[in-house]
Amino acid sequence: MMHATVLAVTDESITVAIGAMTSDKNTIRIQYFLYFGAMGVFLPYFNLYCLKIGFSGFQIGSLSAVRAAVLIIFSLFWGLMADRKGLRRPIYILCSMASTALWALFLFTTDFRFMLILTIVYGAFYAPIISFLEAFAMDVLGKTKHRYGRTRAWGSVAFIVVVVVVGKVIDRYDVGIVIALVLAISAIQAVAATAMPRTRPQRTAQSHEAVRLFSGNTVVFLMCAFLMLVSHGAYYGFFSIHLAQLGHGGSFIGLCWALASTAEVVVMINSPRLFARFSFKRVLAASFAVAAIRWGVLYVAESAMVIMASQLLHAVTYGAFHMAGILYMDQLAPDTDKTLGQALNNAVTYGLGLTVGFFVSGALYEAGNSAPLFLFSAATALAGGVLFSCFHGFSSGDAGSL
Repeated sequence: MMHATVLAVTDESITVAIGAMTSDKNTIRIQYFLYFGAMGVFLPYFNLYCLKIGFSGFQIGSLSAVRAAVLIIFSLFWGLMADRKGLRRPIYILCSMASTALWALFLFTTDFRFMLILTIVYGAFYAPIISFLEAFAMDVLGKTKHRYGRTRAWGSVAFIVVVVVVGKVIDRYDVGIVIALVLAISAIQAVAATAMPRTRPQRTAQSHEAVRLFSGNTVVFLMCAFLMLVSHGAYYGFFSIHLAQLGHGGSFIGLCWALASTAEVVVMINSPRLFARFSFKRVLAASFAVAAIRWGVLYVAESAMVIMASQLLHAVTYGAFHMAGILYMDQLAPDTDKTLGQALNNAVTYGLGLTVGFFVSGALYEAGNSAPLFLFSAATALAGGVLFSCFHGFSSGDAGSL
């Protein structure tokens, strides 16, 4: 009887544990869905909004660059705070709610100086959200981290749906609606953030342990990843403007962004197969080469079909690169500094990398001629790939290994 009781309790405990894990994974999926849903409004259309209210190319590039630059400082600040004090979840909720409240102020101004200041303050709280979400995902996935792409794909699906719908809405109404739409989705994400899981506590990190993040492999990876995101500055900052200058409307612009994200979803869903066959470093190296080709095509292409075909390469230049980078950094970071590791990765790439990319793109931009931006992007991606390949030797060892 006692043996049967023990078995029953054990079975019940396992069932509860599995149920909790499934619930936690669903919470992470919802956060990805909402976070990238808001990005589906912001990335393709916010700079078009800025162009409509009279901002110059340099002002648009500066706003984008400042937003990215704030990521550098505050994603690291919040990451250190989370790992040192064990406050990842409270900080995530705080920053989700505060950034949403601050975004609402964009409804009341079109003044460049005020928007610049607001971008800085807003960015201070928005900065850690994605790196914290990646760290939560790594904890929740545990031994199934190779399936990260399938969880992250929920964000890409949201991006696809939102970017297509908003493109049609803008054609019918006005691009100014993007501010209200970002606010609405961000508010839902902030409320949903209160359901974030309380992941198992790690041993509190000590200050000197963060130095272990800066191994030779980590430094080279971050340098090359920085160059990769510099090369994306023209795409994230001026691709929609580039298409508009070629005579395309909001629906086509939305379709191009959605096509890229669809390709991204395909590779993310198949991430277990990808990383079973290729190491993280091989995937990263291939991503640089494909990025150089993609930006080179955008430099010369005017045909709608060629532009749309080039968007399929987003599967590699973002989808595969992003997954490999997140998983590679998770392996490189000490157990006590997982949040800081993802924050550092995010700061150097989407912070510093995009800051430089936006500033350079804004400086190179000329009204009516955005193509040269993509020539710079191609050269930068190629430089990152050469550096990465020269440093690493690619053995035929186990796929997915360091």
